[in-house]
Amino acid sequence: MAEETKKTEKEPGKVKAFLKKKGIEITWRRYLIDAMGAMASGLFASLLVGTIIGTLGTQLGIQVLIDIGGYAKSVAGPAMAVAIAYALKAPNLVLFSMLAVGAASNSLGGAGGPLAVLIIAIVATEFGKLVSKETKIDILVTPIVTIGVGVALAIAIAPWIGSAASSVGKIIMWATDQQPFVMGILVSVIVGIALTLPISSAAICAALALTGLAGGAAVAGCCAQMVGFAVMSFKENKWGGLVSQGIGTSMLQMGNIVKNPRIWIPPILTSAITGPIATCVFQMKMNGEAIASGMGTCGLVGQIGVYTGWVNDIAAGTKDAITGFDWAGLVLICFILPAVLTWVFGLILRKIGWIKENDLKLDV
Repeated sequence: MAEETKKTEKEPGKVKAFLKKKGIEITWRRYLIDAMGAMASGLFASLLVGTIIGTLGTQLGIQVLIDIGGYAKSVAGPAMAVAIAYALKAPNLVLFSMLAVGAASNSLGGAGGPLAVLIIAIVATEFGKLVSKETKIDILVTPIVTIGVGVALAIAIAPWIGSAASSVGKIIMWATDQQPFVMGILVSVIVGIALTLPISSAAICAALALTGLAGGAAVAGCCAQMVGFAVMSFKENKWGGLVSQGIGTSMLQMGNIVKNPRIWIPPILTSAITGPIATCVFQMKMNGEAIASGMGTCGLVGQIGVYTGWVNDIAAGTKDAITGFDWAGLVLICFILPAVLTWVFGLILRKIGWIKENDLKLDV
């Protein structure tokens, strides 16, 4: 009986030692901060940079830029998965195998693609690390296990994750049925939050065909998050952070949000203010592509979408001309108010100690 007890006590120790040897550290910090932060960088270096280049090409009529942007956007899934595996200190064969895992997870995940990549890439990476260099045919075993586990998991759960992410759309559609003031608050806040979360606000808006006043409120919410975080964190991140968040993505802050959720309060409060101003004061509409409603200031796609809508309305005879009031509303809602309001709210939270030094620090 005593021997069995000793054997039982030794087993956990052996498992712990094996996991340490393999570099597997099962902690919330590793998965929700390190991995998520890396995933946001991977998303920025593919989808978001591709969007910026592609948008520039479209506006300037330069086909090669459109093509470059398209290629960059097409590898968003692999880029995120490799970034996650890199953050988890994956061996080379595991790291390279994540290309297939990321492609499958993002493709099958739909609107929840980034979230699917995050979950599945973590699991596949850790399984790959478990078998890495454990056999004489490592060059076969490690990629087969990593890709097999990752793609199988993508087939099994990525569509479900996509459906769960799309359910946010039901809340948004309910919000669009409210009075303009209430709708402006709800849509702006919800879509803005979706933009910063590891799900695709653009895909949700596209699937819902979110245009008109609701689309304008969505643009306001996204801008509040992106411009808001960019300005509020300027103290920590300087110009690199201003650009990467302001015309890239506020998702870069998700790791910091997990550590201190209070840093999310200023941009959310800002979106609750700019949303109804957009709908009730300036009546800002998104009558361009619905996908632009969920893009915010990423590559200025949201603003270009609003402008395209004005041009479309003039062509359709429902709008006489683009006025100074239109331009004032666009600039105020998308840039000035998000910057000023979020900075003020952030300053207040810093004063009361809810946001501390380096809480908003990014590795940019």
